[in-house]
Amino acid sequence: MTPKPPGGFIARDWSQHPPALTPPYKTSVKRSPSNALLSFPTSMGEETSPIFGHAMLGDLDNDLIHNFAAPGESAIGPRIIVYGRVTDETGRGVPGALVEFWQANAGGRYRHKKEGYIAPLDPNFGGCGRLITDENGGYEFRTVQPGPYPWPNGMNDWRPAHIHFSVIGHAFAQRLITQMYFEGDPLISRCPIVATIGSQEAIGRLVAPLDMARTIPMDARAYKFDIVLRGRRQSVFENRPEGM
Repeated sequence: MTPKPPGGFIARDWSQHPPALTPPYKTSVKRSPSNALLSFPTSMGEETSPIFGHAMLGDLDNDLIHNFAAPGESAIGPRIIVYGRVTDETGRGVPGALVEFWQANAGGRYRHKKEGYIAPLDPNFGGCGRLITDENGGYEFRTVQPGPYPWPNGMNDWRPAHIHFSVIGHAFAQRLITQMYFEGDPLISRCPIVATIGSQEAIGRLVAPLDMARTIPMDARAYKFDIVLRGRRQSVFENRPEGM
């Protein structure tokens, strides 16, 4: 780990964020800007609202195994716990951040109308949840390990198993999006989306290691995934390279 400087501003490493145009990731060709970028200041409304609070969360919002299931039922698949911290560049926890997460089911299929993969849906799995970080920036939720799935990029491209994360600060304009992968997945190195990240170190920060010390025997494995909002060890975000 790179030692922290004694104080002051910690610069971002811009070189680790993927470029907008990456032809092997075919969708980026149409999505990348074709003209010079323009920067506009945010309005007061964007910076201060809408707001959210603990009252908006349901009892099972952080339990994807049960939050969409019929009474007495549960989602199908290997049960896992995902936990970690949302921190700033100096390791200080970010309390009160809204963390949302969504994923495919254990068979690699999402629950939406335009899903093209023929794997079956799980009637007891909705694939999304949310929580608010605690006073130390910590979070934890239960789910099933998502499956990989094919996607129409190349002739035989598959997405590795992953979970999407959205982190929102004090207003919805302060939103960052990233993905978490699983340690040991051989599809990570073969994924054209992951390959847009030019640094193996940065890719490694998106891979959650297995933590056997946090597993629940006869129930669930555990994976640790920390999210760093900015600085040289910033997590790679899809929508804002400069961080929150």
